[in-house]
Amino acid sequence: MSDAATLTPAQSDPSWLGHIRATLRLGVPLIGMQLAQIGLQVTDTVMIGRLGAEDLAAAVLGAQVYFLSFVLTWGFAQALVPLAAAAAARGDTQAVRRATRMGAWAVIAATTVLMPILWGTGTWLLWLGQDPVLAAKAGSYVRIAQWGLFAFALVAVLRGFLSALERTAFVFWATVAAIPVNAAVNYVLIYGSFGAPALGIEGAAIASVVSVSLTLVLMIGFCRRDAMTRGFQLFVRPWRADWPTLGRILVMGAAISATLLAEVGRFAMSALMIGWIGTIPLAAHGIAMSIISVIFMVPLGLSSAATVRAGRALGRRDALGLARASWTVLGLSLGFAALSALLLWIFPVPLIGVFLGPENAQDAALIIAYGVPLLAVAALFQLVDTAQVVLVALLRGLQDIRVPMAIAIVSYWGVGVPAGSVLAFPLGLGGVGVWLGLLIGLTAAALALALRYRRVAPRITA
Repeated sequence: MSDAATLTPAQSDPSWLGHIRATLRLGVPLIGMQLAQIGLQVTDTVMIGRLGAEDLAAAVLGAQVYFLSFVLTWGFAQALVPLAAAAAARGDTQAVRRATRMGAWAVIAATTVLMPILWGTGTWLLWLGQDPVLAAKAGSYVRIAQWGLFAFALVAVLRGFLSALERTAFVFWATVAAIPVNAAVNYVLIYGSFGAPALGIEGAAIASVVSVSLTLVLMIGFCRRDAMTRGFQLFVRPWRADWPTLGRILVMGAAISATLLAEVGRFAMSALMIGWIGTIPLAAHGIAMSIISVIFMVPLGLSSAATVRAGRALGRRDALGLARASWTVLGLSLGFAALSALLLWIFPVPLIGVFLGPENAQDAALIIAYGVPLLAVAALFQLVDTAQVVLVALLRGLQDIRVPMAIAIVSYWGVGVPAGSVLAFPLGLGGVGVWLGLLIGLTAAALALALRYRRVAPRITA
């Protein structure tokens, strides 16, 4: 065992105040990282939005496809977190290293399988009934952006490693560093500045590849140089296999990916359904999704902290610590969700207006008129969406993966999609009906996950 094991954080103050401090110390950098990551996406949306509704709608489709593919790989990166966190709580450095390395193996394999599928994005978007022009533009975007998927997946692995060690600050700074680079490359390549060709949304795809590659380089450099993380020797003989650990990560990762895909795929399906309605509704949907995605980064960052806190409690067999950690992260997350719901209710027009420049003033009024009711529905599902993401993260920290996967699939696709379809089309509610379906599915998931957690948590001392 390496000396790095002695550098892992010790058990924190068991009081309620201690749990709040520990959660915020771990969660705030992860929230910042999530906000910085979504900042990259929002930068793309704002800059592409100035090209017009058609380019914005195509970028929405392309970004959804790319994000779905990332989710399929991210599940394997997430699988290493509960394993590494529990091992770190036990002081088992070798187990932390094995989980991280095998997580990298798994995401590289998953990305390699996805690449040929992503190459045909334009064709299968046509099969799904999308407008031919939008499908072609979205396909061009994805063919370029997909080359950043390897870097994105490996960044997720290193983020999981650092999170398990409760050393998340550099994850935030590495992501922040990519924002100005992404904006600068966007400016040059989207609009053709400084003599460069005007590539439109293809320029945004190139900028995404450049920025995520920079993030990966920075994170590798940190892990190689930092006194604590260097001791784990992640990059020494990375080709050495640990087949049992790889097997666990593949099984857990497949279930986590399926869970994430069920939820994210439901949101992607909403984009497809609204795409059947028209270009203006799809552009409004894309803007509304960008707004709530920014807000959701706070509970999502706290949910990542929840997985680590639960995993460490499991490693110590600390039932009281688990209970207090769980209530702490739920309370912080739901409190923020209530405030964000008020924001969406009170300021929908200014929020949408951020994404609309003078270049597309002709479409702006139509997009705002369609987008305001969508944000009203979004305000309603802030609490249940937050509850479900934190609960599934706590269960993941306890290495309970398969039942939450089933809950996600049934709630989002067995309940939410049919409800949204009926409300949108036979009942004539259009995009609002699609979003009400999101609300119904998320509510079903939150209730079922709460019951599951109540059943699983007492087993921690078994």
